[in-house]
Amino acid sequence: MTALLYGSHSPDSSGTDHSIDSSITLVSSESATTVTRWCYDRGDTFTSDIRLARCLTEQFWTRQFNAWGLRYQRIRSFKAYVGTRGPRCYGEASSPDNAFYCPESHIIAYDQNYMRRMYKKIGDGVMYMVIPHEFAHSVQAQLGLRYQYTVQQELQADCMAGATLAAVVRAGQVQLEPGDLQEIIANFEEIGDPDDAWWEPGKHGRPDVRASHYAKGYQRGMNACF
Repeated sequence: MTALLYGSHSPDSSGTDHSIDSSITLVSSESATTVTRWCYDRGDTFTSDIRLARCLTEQFWTRQFNAWGLRYQRIRSFKAYVGTRGPRCYGEASSPDNAFYCPESHIIAYDQNYMRRMYKKIGDGVMYMVIPHEFAHSVQAQLGLRYQYTVQQELQADCMAGATLAAVVRAGQVQLEPGDLQEIIANFEEIGDPDDAWWEPGKHGRPDVRASHYAKGYQRGMNACF
């Protein structure tokens, strides 16, 4: 379990939920102050952990862009959905058991039931696998990065997610307990590709390859991801 500086917890036992948790939807009409306040959430519930990981990730990227002499553009919406009842992206319907960044609308959305299941199985460490990965895609878009293969984009996002976690740990915003990082990396088994057809569109990489890129970002920092 990732023990957050503002509090620690065990994963909740929530089952499937067919209602949308509107408290974790951020739309562009809400102020940056509201989002920043989430950085002081205790991190002791599913909703609180989602908010905390989202806020700390954007705080990190704001600092990183400033260091690069650039201006970070906050996402317009951070939205929970259930099954296929999520936002469309380039005309395509959202899919269950997924989280995604949509460059068209500059939003991040995630299947709430999928995240709850992962949270129950892995603990709050899943927040620092999935959420920084999707924010990394928004950064890739803002930087105008291009890739020959999808897997290149996805593995870089894994690396950037690991570097994000390392940064918030160094900043004293998240405290890892012994074995936490190893647990997070081991659970890439849940989300890696089952085969090695890395050249196919939509591929993310085998579990071991994804885990190694995440570990590289955590151990060597953001520069190692570029």
